[in-house]
Amino acid sequence: MNTTPELVTLHVWRVPRAAVGRALARMARHPWQLRRTPGVRFGKLLGTGTGTGFGPGDADLTRWAALVVWDSPAAAAGFDASPVGRSWARIAQASARLELRPVTSRGAWSGRRPFGEPAGGRVDGPVLALTRARLRPRRALTFWRAVPPVAAALHAAPGLLARFGVGEAPLGWQGTVSVWRDPTDLVAFAYRHPEHRAAITRTPTEGWYAEELFARFEVRAVVGDRSVLGWVAEGDPQP
Repeated sequence: MNTTPELVTLHVWRVPRAAVGRALARMARHPWQLRRTPGVRFGKLLGTGTGTGFGPGDADLTRWAALVVWDSPAAAAGFDASPVGRSWARIAQASARLELRPVTSRGAWSGRRPFGEPAGGRVDGPVLALTRARLRPRRALTFWRAVPPVAAALHAAPGLLARFGVGEAPLGWQGTVSVWRDPTDLVAFAYRHPEHRAAITRTPTEGWYAEELFARFEVRAVVGDRSVLGWVAEGDPQP
């Protein structure tokens, strides 16, 4: 049975440096609360980074995120009033929410396929790409060495609107979020850029990942302060 959700949301909060300790406490306390929020099918609290590397030096302790898969849009509408949503709002100085429709997904996250088996479909506007991997400890060093050329190429890629790293832990549980003007720009980078193609080619031979997931989403809405997302382009079409 295809259990593709109708709506996935990505919530991103910017907190002042004085609130970093409180953010870390929420990261320890809130994962189980998020999963028990009514209507939540799958939820992860995430740290973020610049996306230039995947070690502790890349971490941005003033920006945090939650990725949530919902049973229904009605359930998602209650997130801001939920204990987790209210708690993060109390310490955030800015925030943004992306409303997403799964288009493609392959791989697993924590042994699950949270986005089901999307049927694809035409997307005429912005798309979000999510990568997530659990690194094999013995292969982590070679992976980190391979990241900088790809990250540098991503930063200069045509059509890129925003990008940042995400992680469930300081080491070994990393991923990326990138938002693109349209699917053509994403495909051009993913399959035609030499640095990224080289990394794709090395993945099966290097055995970097114990678990991996790649998903693509239609961006239906971006609500809030886009600067929290590291938005790099102005005057782009509104999703």
